[in-house]
Amino acid sequence: MVRILLADDHEVVRQGLRHLLERPAGWAICGEAATGREAVAMAAELKPDVAVLDVAMPDLNGLDATRQIRKASPRTEVLAFTMHESEALVREALAAGAKGYLLKSDAGLHIVAAVEALASGKTYFNAKVSATIVEGFLRAAAANAPRAERQLTSREREVMQLLAEGCSNKEVATRLSISLKTAEAHRGAIMRKLEARSLADIVRYAMRNGITPP
Repeated sequence: MVRILLADDHEVVRQGLRHLLERPAGWAICGEAATGREAVAMAAELKPDVAVLDVAMPDLNGLDATRQIRKASPRTEVLAFTMHESEALVREALAAGAKGYLLKSDAGLHIVAAVEALASGKTYFNAKVSATIVEGFLRAAAANAPRAERQLTSREREVMQLLAEGCSNKEVATRLSISLKTAEAHRGAIMRKLEARSLADIVRYAMRNGITPP
């Protein structure tokens, strides 16, 4: 048996979700709430397996309701249900404790799969939301990368690694199938961008930033 709590301030939305979620055998809607506070109270009392929470609810929004539900009923998994797919909102929902995020526009196709995933202890994000999460992660990683490394081109990073591993300019040229003059130009650009005074500075930088092993 999978027991589900629905929380949305629009009755027609709750009716639509009930219609979809009562189809699978063994699933039951154990409660319906129109506000965030009602959802928290019902979750504390009913201990549902999954709570489908509208993010924008009166009295108490879905994000704060999620935090309180996770405290009151730790075994209840929360599916954030919203019409918005902004990266910031996805991040806030995850931080609040939601294990899934579903756009209302996708409910007809994906609500059953989303609830099934959460009831099985998994997470659920559709393709759009997953792409949003990945893009945010990549932007954060780029922002946190060492400033000088962000300025190096991919070829300059290759040259830097080879230099740090002990290759001479000639060996770098041979390994990368470039001219000696080009290899020397790359080395000069690397030293300028890293503000390095010697090869030792390049080696230290590469080791410190995990580009080459110590």
